[in-house]
Amino acid sequence: MPLAGRGWWLLSRDLKARIRERIWRLMEERDIARFPRPVYGRIPNFEGAEEAARLAAGLKVFRDAEVVKANPDSPQRWLRLEALLQGKVLVMATPRLREGFLLIDPRRVPYRFLREASTIRGAFRFGERLPTPRSLARLSSIDLIVTGSVAVSPQTGARIGKGEGYAELEYAILRELGLVGEETPIITTVHEVQLVPDIPAEPHDVAVDIVVTPRRVIRVKNRPPRPPGILWESLSSEKLEAIPLLRMLRDGAGL
Repeated sequence: MPLAGRGWWLLSRDLKARIRERIWRLMEERDIARFPRPVYGRIPNFEGAEEAARLAAGLKVFRDAEVVKANPDSPQRWLRLEALLQGKVLVMATPRLREGFLLIDPRRVPYRFLREASTIRGAFRFGERLPTPRSLARLSSIDLIVTGSVAVSPQTGARIGKGEGYAELEYAILRELGLVGEETPIITTVHEVQLVPDIPAEPHDVAVDIVVTPRRVIRVKNRPPRPPGILWESLSSEKLEAIPLLRMLRDGAGL
């Protein structure tokens, strides 16, 4: 990487880290955070997460979706449950993508267990593992993505997660397989305090289309293009070693 490019990359990472720390601190100090606490190092659960989920679940883009991919974190649990209650197929990533993805079909889950199935432990109990590119390709397409955020810009849709890059990797894998595209809508639910005016964007970053708080729905007007797939040159050897699905895609195995 050229010196100027590396300097910009380091500056961007530093600014994102400072925004992340500030949001975590504010949520703890103002007692906005919910269990699990402390929120440092997490996609923070927040007061009003259920209300934000209800607002999001009422949107046409959510109601019309048949297959929803959602993050496994606590604040989006209510939206995962809404998806199952509305009869949608739910796709979740396994922790750190070690076992690929999980598919939860509410038609195969007794109604009384749908609440449990919306949790990561319940998804493992009631879901089907999708550990290979071939198993994922059976989905045909994903209609909507729900993602968690530590901070998000309502102006551009740029978001900051925990800093490990798994949300971006999940999107890149699904894009590589043709299951999502540039226009696949992405929603995030956050508290108002998590809204920030500006967030630096890197080539692998995936901006959102709709931001939902407990009070309002914000439709992003200036979302930048998303990465067209996996940016192999930016992946560390550690990530490749830890995620079998990535190695299969790189090597053309499991297709």
